[in-house]
Amino acid sequence: MGIFDFLTGEFIDVIHWTDDTRDTMVWRFEREGHEIKYGAKLTVREGQAAVMVHEGQLADVFQPGLYMLETNNMPIMTTLQYWDHGFESPFKSEIYFVNTTRFTDLKWGTKNPIICRDPEFGPVRLRAYGTYEIKVSDPARFMSEIVGTDGEFTMDEISYQIRNIITSEFSAAIAGSGIPVLDMAANTLDLGKLLAKKIAPALAEYGLELPGLYIENISLPPKVEEALDKRTSMGLAGDLDQFMKYSAAEAMSNPASAAGGSMAAGMGAGMGMAMAQQMQAQQAAAGPWGARPAAAAPAAPPPPPVEKVWHTATNGETSGPYSRATLGRMAADGSLSRDTHVWTAGQDGWKRASEVMELAQLFTIMPPPPPPAD
Repeated sequence: MGIFDFLTGEFIDVIHWTDDTRDTMVWRFEREGHEIKYGAKLTVREGQAAVMVHEGQLADVFQPGLYMLETNNMPIMTTLQYWDHGFESPFKSEIYFVNTTRFTDLKWGTKNPIICRDPEFGPVRLRAYGTYEIKVSDPARFMSEIVGTDGEFTMDEISYQIRNIITSEFSAAIAGSGIPVLDMAANTLDLGKLLAKKIAPALAEYGLELPGLYIENISLPPKVEEALDKRTSMGLAGDLDQFMKYSAAEAMSNPASAAGGSMAAGMGAGMGMAMAQQMQAQQAAAGPWGARPAAAAPAAPPPPPVEKVWHTATNGETSGPYSRATLGRMAADGSLSRDTHVWTAGQDGWKRASEVMELAQLFTIMPPPPPPAD
């Protein structure tokens, strides 16, 4: 790491450090006897800072540049030693080089699920993981608070503590954010910035800063994800009654290849038995010769159901009422969109059409497969 240059084999004349490890945060310039020649050259490269420690006390901090270790370049050291202007003797001190570049692609993640209250699903458990960047912002504070007398301090020695700070702040931020679970994926960038802002004061006490924090994924427990998949499938199915009839008919015609395998075959068999029972009941009512008894009067049909009607609101003006069939034609010609606000009797306020199950189906209904060619 360092290069030792000797003048007449007695004192070190050039002090510098080149890092080839990519994870070293602090490195102590080693030399026998801790003696530094007065007037020695100190080279501090870009992305570094040099901290001088004299007799256990933090002295001067050197930013990138070339320095002659003399009284005019070491004000704190000169004050500590009461050096006069003509002092030229060697002195015993330690010099620590601090890496001030960013350490990137560091991983963080929640060990245990975080319980928060979702406005739609109620209490849910979340897990999250991502990456972050860390940087030394105050070399002197970092030396006094974290490194101490460690001659070679690496990122692994503090990454565990930083991950604990991130996960702790993430738990508090996510629980109090009020962001619905389904909208978190669209707000990971804002959540990352919010977390970085909350974590900054805690890291500043260590002389560190967090240039970037990124949330790669926020996930739900597997069973909750399965429930969401089922809910999505229901929305894609459209009219569930027509979908079930179509699936049953398809299972009866070809149960072996129907989706669901044995379950579809069982559904087809059940539908067949129901149809057979219905035919037997009709034959029994018709009598042995196929004629319906005169005394058997047909049952009166039930009253038709009351059709629900809807009102729409566009640009502050309402219109309607419209039947569901009319809204279906409006959705087909584009005059009704998913974001159109609708209202019907018994509904709690205006809602978007996509948020009402009966109307959301208008945008997702798919026609059944065409019949086979003759």
